[in-house]
Amino acid sequence: MHSNRTLALWICALACIILPACGGPGTESAPGAEPEQAAGDPAAQQAAELPAGHPPVPSSSAESLIVPPPPGSGSGAAGLVWQAPADWVAETPSSAMRRAQYRVPGPGGDGELVVFYFGPGQGGDAMANAERWANQFRQPDGRSPVEAMKTERIEVGGVPVLLTEVRGTYSGGMTMMGGPSAELEDHMLLGAIAEGGDANWFFKFTGPRATVETQRQAFRSMIESLGRG
Repeated sequence: MHSNRTLALWICALACIILPACGGPGTESAPGAEPEQAAGDPAAQQAAELPAGHPPVPSSSAESLIVPPPPGSGSGAAGLVWQAPADWVAETPSSAMRRAQYRVPGPGGDGELVVFYFGPGQGGDAMANAERWANQFRQPDGRSPVEAMKTERIEVGGVPVLLTEVRGTYSGGMTMMGGPSAELEDHMLLGAIAEGGDANWFFKFTGPRATVETQRQAFRSMIESLGRG
């Protein structure tokens, strides 16, 4: 009896070494996952933030294995500057691919705005990313999320910007283990993809619809304050 139990434990341990589904360093984020679902492994979290078409980042618990944007990129003439609303709470970015992040208060509960920058030539096409964001929102009437998405192209301070908006049940993509993330009903996204000097910058504001709607003009004012660095 004792030897059989020992053998079973060894088999289980061996299976966890071979199969990434058991967790550990071999586990990677599923495509389309968002930062808030990629908790735990810092490298997996950053891989989850990559937009469609971005080269994959290896999953590892070692921060040194993550390749951040090159030093000095996204600064000076290639950078962007903006004025954040006074009541938004600036937080320390949780990854090297986040240039800024804010906690946004509102009547529906806190929302979050994250500014992503992936480095020269990285980040992908603006519309493709807007559609990827839209596909994270299931529509109550069964419509295609991309069909329900609203977009607008503007230029502020010499910076071309694609604005996007979508609402619905927010899933945020997939979890690290490959399953669907928790669904958040009556949520909303306001997004802006701005053309920097060497790459696109991604402004993604998500949260309960009541909060995002209340902060709509504040978000618009922030985007209209954009300028070259």
